[in-house]
Amino acid sequence: MDLAKFVKERRTAVKLTQPEFALKAGVGLRFLRDLEQGKKTLRMDKVNQVLQMFGHKLGPIPDTSDE
Repeated sequence: MDLAKFVKERRTAVKLTQPEFALKAGVGLRFLRDLEQGKKTLRMDKVNQVLQMFGHKLGPIPDTSDE
């Protein structure tokens, strides 16, 4: 599952709108919208602020795109 889908599914599961969730996570609404739309360039510290709401953080994963 990609990051955008993960965040959106988790946010909707806890029944929060984007503005409500952005406020609780301490990030801007624009940032959350960009994240949920799969923007490729985002600040990692802010992504971690969002992921912290679900008990997660960014980390390295194997690249399987050549398989």
